[in-house]
Amino acid sequence: MPSSSLYLFRNDLRINDNPALFAASQSGQPLILLFIMDDTDENWKIGRASQWWLHQSLQVLNNDIQKQGGSLIVRRGETLKILDEIINKAEVNKLFISRAYEPSQKLIEENIYAKWHQQIEIKRYGGYLLFEPEHIRTGSDQPYKVFTPFWKTCLKQLEPRLTKQRTLEAITFSKVKIRHDNLNDWGLLPTKPDWAAGLRDNWQPGEAGADKALHEFLQTGLKNYNEDRNRPDRIGTSRLSPHLHFGEISPVRIWQEVKQYTNTHEDHRDGLVSFLRELGWRDFSTHLLFNWPDIATKPFRPEYRNFPWKKNNKTLTAWQKGLTGFPIVDAGMRELWHTGWMHNRVRMIVASFLVKHLLIHWHEGEQWFWDTLVDADLANNAASWQWVAGSGADAAPYFRVFNPILQGKKFDPDGDYVKHWIPEIRQVPTKFIHEPWLMTANETGLVCDYPLPIIEHEVGRKTALDAYKKFKENH
Repeated sequence: MPSSSLYLFRNDLRINDNPALFAASQSGQPLILLFIMDDTDENWKIGRASQWWLHQSLQVLNNDIQKQGGSLIVRRGETLKILDEIINKAEVNKLFISRAYEPSQKLIEENIYAKWHQQIEIKRYGGYLLFEPEHIRTGSDQPYKVFTPFWKTCLKQLEPRLTKQRTLEAITFSKVKIRHDNLNDWGLLPTKPDWAAGLRDNWQPGEAGADKALHEFLQTGLKNYNEDRNRPDRIGTSRLSPHLHFGEISPVRIWQEVKQYTNTHEDHRDGLVSFLRELGWRDFSTHLLFNWPDIATKPFRPEYRNFPWKKNNKTLTAWQKGLTGFPIVDAGMRELWHTGWMHNRVRMIVASFLVKHLLIHWHEGEQWFWDTLVDADLANNAASWQWVAGSGADAAPYFRVFNPILQGKKFDPDGDYVKHWIPEIRQVPTKFIHEPWLMTANETGLVCDYPLPIIEHEVGRKTALDAYKKFKENH
């Protein structure tokens, strides 16, 4: 039996523009393609919305591989045990993987290397980021804690380039019979109740879906991205985040195609600059997690371990269900529950409301997003929540408290976004749409079946400012 090469899929569920997979295809040996769902670590098992996406994405990937004459082996369990079985049975002497940055995934890489580096050739490649953490450092060779200088340093680097061969050439697949799981047995899909109808209606997981989303964004979203990215009432964002998280498309490919498109569409240049900067924030969050692995569980600024957060299950539940009485907050939370996604501007508004108005620990919001977002990413989720809470790197100042009324009026001026997600207020006149509690039945002839605010904005703002000010004075 000839020796085999093994490619281990991780958050890189694509065939095209996959440096590690392309290298594996060029190994000159029969190739085994494997995905392991290793959820033996109890910390940060993927949430339910992400489980739904993973199931769909693996199905699409397997179909794409079958078109090339092969198949994807899927296994669930401890990575080292499964690899040990396959390496021995198929006489694997070359292992190819893409790099990952989450603490548990970094540990898996280290354990793989420690166990097999003297027996087999192990090749690891980038592909999840634009710039690797080791390449972006301060003048004193330290990781960056502030985004703007980080991004300036990134832009001085060599232009990210696609792999020379974007698509795989003919592959010789291994004929060794290897035990594999039935994906349906993993229980990643909801049964009763089936809450995934909104996800199915709004998303196309897989590489083809990522391609479609990118091309639609180039044609309809990039030109006005600088402004429309803040408007939840418009289709102004790329919606590429879940495709990026699962590696169905690479950030390098997005970078290249956006820049190429702008070369022939000069009026899109402002959108280009803003959009690439958002890709930069994704890199920045991952660099933070790589260098400070505890940011998902501990405040980046240690003094915030003593912040006087409140415990209030009633108001937390109202926030989770979209029943706070503030339309822009509730619309965002309902969009999240229905589609597994939320507009980025609204993410900041709902996060600020939870940690500032309600003084509820950012962990609660982080965990809710982790379970309900199809693009739940440990680095982005943790860094973003800590940014809003004031405990993170390059964090928002403590006195920045988003006013959900003014935010709604500014970014959803006609109320189209909130009316879409809150049917109770669809008949409310525009002048009251972000403050329906000001409407009276005598003035409008309507009775609005919508809750009153669970807290007055000014009361919540003052409570937050007082708590943060006192905390700052004591620390």
